[in-house]
Parts: sequence; structure tokens; C-alpha cells
Amino acid sequence: MSERLEDIAARIVADGKGILAADESTGTIKKRLDSIGIEATEETRRDYREMLFSAEEAMRNYISGVILFDETIRQKAKDGTPLVDLIRRSGAVPGIKVDKGAKPLAGFPDEKITEGLDGLRERLNEYYELGARFSKWRAVIAISGSLPSWGAVKQNAQALARYAALCQEAGIVPIVEPEVVMDGAPGDHSINRCYEVTEWVLNTVFHELYDARVALEGMVLKPNMVIDGKDARKASREEVAEKTVRCLKATVPSAVPGIAFLSGGQSDEEATAHLSIMNATYDMPWALTFSYGRALQAPALKAWGGKSENVAAGQRAFAHRAKMNGLATRGDWKEELEKAA
Repeated sequence: MSERLEDIAARIVADGKGILAADESTGTIKKRLDSIGIEATEETRRDYREMLFSAEEAMRNYISGVILFDETIRQKAKDGTPLVDLIRRSGAVPGIKVDKGAKPLAGFPDEKITEGLDGLRERLNEYYELGARFSKWRAVIAISGSLPSWGAVKQNAQALARYAALCQEAGIVPIVEPEVVMDGAPGDHSINRCYEVTEWVLNTVFHELYDARVALEGMVLKPNMVIDGKDARKASREEVAEKTVRCLKATVPSAVPGIAFLSGGQSDEEATAHLSIMNATYDMPWALTFSYGRALQAPALKAWGGKSENVAAGQRAFAHRAKMNGLATRGDWKEELEKAA
């Protein structure tokens, strides 16, 4: 009997754990490897991800699921073990990124639409066979004084809903990711403008999910935090936490089992601090956790540096960030724990 969607979703947002987003496209992972002076080949990409997935302490204790890229879900570790099995062995759930990226939206200057719905049903069935039990689709919403437009919000919300319905049909939990991008141009919007846009986007997304008959108990939301633009004044951590929770309470039905934030545009420590303050300060109807890529991996990438003799150092750096974020899901993170490391 296949596992119920609600049970998979509950595992993904398990207490004290969160999601490792290791679904960087070939272009993005190349930039990451370039930054440590390593050439991006199929082998180096595999070695890097194998280092993360075999980091026992981090994976077993703090990681509930891993989002993979198409290449990675098919790869085997050096010893021939499928990477999917490494993930499963640690108790985490393998997931897959299924969108084909955000492309310019015709007729809407400076706005994007995410592609990848064509042939998605067949791809999901294949990914299920390969071991994926959840998936991810990211919509990119530009923000400025005049953006987003209603047309862009509506079309992205509809695409997210169609994707989510197809996932549930295939026995896969959809992670629904509408990201209001804080580091897009011009990047000088206030936190109040971000609140306004995020509230509008989330309301529209949940209307579309309802119309598409998506079971809310069998999905996870991956939103941005309510934060000011990269070139605006910095709101305090407490203000980010307060506005984010207020926005979510106004838009996200309590039937959704969990919300896993993306870290977009925040430093590693900021992303952890904001999450911890929310969990320590507010009562919420859903689990509040993380789905971080760079904010979990950056220190590990640096410590590893592409050298096999540094694998243990890379894994220690990964375990530290994973532990800090695990504590944040319970509201127990403190700044001095960073310094102790």
C-alpha cells in the first residue's frame, strides 16, 4: 500500500528537522563550485552532494527531506549506492525539483512565469519509481512599487495549482513555492510593501489550490519571509518575525501541515534567527520549519573545498548549520551557540 500524502507531509515537517534544498540547476551548482575553484563536472557535482547526504549527524538528526535535481536523483555514490538510498537510509525523504525554470512572461515586462507543466504527469510517475515522495515548483514574483501585476500573480498561482494537483495524483507531496524575490531589481521596497505583496500572492495561490481540488493536508508551503528589499533599510529580526507570522495567519489555512521557509537573500545566521524568533514567540496552527539551500550549504562547501581529505570538515560545517536550524524550529536557537562552534 502506498504511503498517504498526509503521512509523507508530516514526515517532511517533523519536529526539530527541516529540508535540505540540493536541487541547484547545473548552472547554479557550477557557480557554487567555481567559488571554491573546482571545475563542475558530473563527478564533482556528485562528490559534493554525496558529502552532504552521507553526513550522518546532520542527516539523521536535523534533515527531514532532500530536494534533488534530475541529474542527482539518478546518480550513484562512489561505492555504487544510489544517492536516493543514502538519503532514505538516514530516515529523510527524497524529493525532486520538477519545474523547468522561470522564463520571461509574454506581455508582462520584467515578470516571469515558471514552465514545466507539459509532460509533467509522465515525469512525476518516473520520479516516483526513482524514489521521490515529494517535489518542488518555484514561482518567481517580482516586487517593486508597481510590480507584480495581477496577470503575473494569477498565472503563476494557476501553474502552482496545476502542478500540485498532478503531484497528488502521482502520490507525491507538492511543495508549493511562491517566492516574492527580495533581491530582484530595484530591491528598495519596504517591509510593508513586501507584506502587501506576499499577502496578495498567498491569498491568490490558496484560491487556485482550492479550485484545483488540491488536498491541503497533503502539501507543504514554501514561502519567502516578509522582509525588506536588499537595498532598503533593515527591519529588526523581531519585526520580520512578527510581520511574517501575521501575514501567514491571514492567508494560510490551518489544514496545511507545515510551512518550510526559503532563505532567499538572507545571510545564513539571519535565516536561522528569524525562524527561531517566530517559533519562540508565536502560537501557530502549522509546523514552521526551513527549506534552505545556500543557508545550509555555504559553510560546508567552503570547508570541503573539493578535497577528499576535507570531507569530514565539510560534514561538520553542514552538521553545525543543520543543528542551528533544527534548534530554530523549536525556538531554541541563540546567538552564542554560533560563537561556541
